[in-house]
Amino acid sequence: MNLPRIRTFSHHCRERYGQTVGKIPLDLGIPCPNRSQGGCLYCRPASFTPFSLRTADSLAEQIRRGKQYLLRGRFSRYFAYLQQETPTAMATDRLMPLLAKVLKDADCLGLILSTRPDAIAADLPEALAKLVKCCGKQCLIELGLQSIHPASLELLNRNHSYGDFLDAVRRIQAAGTLQIGVHLILGIPSETKAQMLATIRTVGNLGIQAIKLHHLQVIRETALHTLYDQGRVPVLTLAGYLELLLELLPHIPADITIHRLWSTAHPDLLVAPRWQSLTGPLSQQLHRLMEERNLWQGQLADAGCGLPKERG
Repeated sequence: MNLPRIRTFSHHCRERYGQTVGKIPLDLGIPCPNRSQGGCLYCRPASFTPFSLRTADSLAEQIRRGKQYLLRGRFSRYFAYLQQETPTAMATDRLMPLLAKVLKDADCLGLILSTRPDAIAADLPEALAKLVKCCGKQCLIELGLQSIHPASLELLNRNHSYGDFLDAVRRIQAAGTLQIGVHLILGIPSETKAQMLATIRTVGNLGIQAIKLHHLQVIRETALHTLYDQGRVPVLTLAGYLELLLELLPHIPADITIHRLWSTAHPDLLVAPRWQSLTGPLSQQLHRLMEERNLWQGQLADAGCGLPKERG
């Protein structure tokens, strides 16, 4: 049996649902609590806000516009993707009715909640698991970890620890039903390749279902931009990032779905690195290199993760 060299979100959806599936970003209007502590070094929400998303719109209107401008007839089903700011920084009894409204749409297969590991309220996992189970839909909680290394978390001004992340993972897993994804940044200043590999391997052994990877980007008018202008932030070249992925991907268990490999900040807000290449051609280039070197996701992961012997 031939299998793809990377278990992408598209492959996962075709395997599970028999079709490709889209994502519609939604905004609950809840600001990230870390902003009161200076915010993350690299973050500027405008850099990843899709043009179709208007915070003042109701959820129903956000979904309508998402179907019109993002799905555009390419996808008939979608996941509601709550990635703006920190959607779970709202009391659970206020959040659940909003999510229930979203899940009522027959075209919606489930939720992807992108949040901080220290913004998982004690009562959230159980309430969320009950909701999605009642609706017969899915929920992936994507935790922004970025790195397991304390110095990196401090540099990025994340204001949470790896221990906070592990606590959130345990509580989410204990609720059952819910899936866990992890967001990681590659190329954090001062991190070595060995440290990035340690993060990948450690996270991959936690029983999670999804990973998002992307290279560090310098966004205009952020604290990182200031450091970059001072010459204190080296950024990855395209060739360097591709080589890094070729080394790291074989260590990610084959059953983990990789939702993203590339950052896609708005070009007018992106300072560096500017690779002048779209994600489609980048993915093709990566797959070509993996074929040439006979590499695949999971190839070097711990034994017992069900590695297939053939690759497409």
